[in-house]
Amino acid sequence: MLCGLASVTFRQLGWRGVIQAAADCGLTCVEWGGDVHVPPGDVALAREVHQATADAGLAVLSYGSYYRLGAQGEFEPILDSALALHAGTIRVWPGVKASAQYTAEEFEQAAADARAIADMAAPHGVSIAFEFHRGTLTDTAESALALLAAVGRGNVKTYWQPNPERTHEANLAAIAAVLPHLENVHVHVTERDKVQLPLEAVLPQWRDYMEVARGHARAALIEFVKDSDPAQCARDAEQLRRLCQ
Repeated sequence: MLCGLASVTFRQLGWRGVIQAAADCGLTCVEWGGDVHVPPGDVALAREVHQATADAGLAVLSYGSYYRLGAQGEFEPILDSALALHAGTIRVWPGVKASAQYTAEEFEQAAADARAIADMAAPHGVSIAFEFHRGTLTDTAESALALLAAVGRGNVKTYWQPNPERTHEANLAAIAAVLPHLENVHVHVTERDKVQLPLEAVLPQWRDYMEVARGHARAALIEFVKDSDPAQCARDAEQLRRLCQ
């Protein structure tokens, strides 16, 4: 399993600083975010970022977009930037509210949207992967699996991350449930109040998660670190590399 960095970890840094941080931490790939570092539609910038990433000996793993299913956003600029980045996966947000709040009609609209963007990406060999997050259609493993089944596309998968509002056992059950569709894992230690902790604070739990994900997920990506500190990222990355072996 690859160990990488999601650029949103360091929104305060320019994209060159993100590349330097990833290299300094001994990571091998980057998920470039579309909110700050590589805005959708700026193809020239995406090409420049791809080349600089490659020159640093790093791979572009994915493009973290903020496209939300069913929100009538534009996908074409996102796809253009992903292609310029040479990103094989585009991460999208599965909806705009908690799964329990969706009507059957709204659920089908989100699934139809996912099918449409997956069909746009497929001819380019690009996959779509859902953010696995509270307040969306992937806020439980059951709802995530229902969405994946409704979409029914081979190039549609999901990320996974633990839910701080659930027990360790429940989170383990969730990652095991989505394992056949697992693309990447977002790694961070977030308390209920959104406070970030060092990875070593819950190392046994993350060891369990990685044992399940190993052999299925392409990569584990550090997404946030305590105090957005590059030095803390280096410490977390050292722990993560051991977990991914």
